[in-house]
Amino acid sequence: MNATPQPPVASCQPRNPLHGVTLEAMVTALQAHYGWPGLAQRVAVRCFSHEPSVASSLKFLRKTPWARDKVEGLYLFMLREQRRSQ
Repeated sequence: MNATPQPPVASCQPRNPLHGVTLEAMVTALQAHYGWPGLAQRVAVRCFSHEPSVASSLKFLRKTPWARDKVEGLYLFMLREQRRSQ
């Protein structure tokens, strides 16, 4: 049996802006762009408003799919916003 070669991972999702971006990178970029108060205003979760840190945010977001979806959506919005301003 001949096995067909698999394409490189990068070519499987060439147009997905989240491909290869870690959750930590997203939270860090959002925090740098909006700050913790701005992030808490846009995504209403306690980990952004009460004693926020990247570590506590990651712990919460990994357990809470709906919150992670909101963070990913905000990250994509931020990327679009940045592209428009350039």
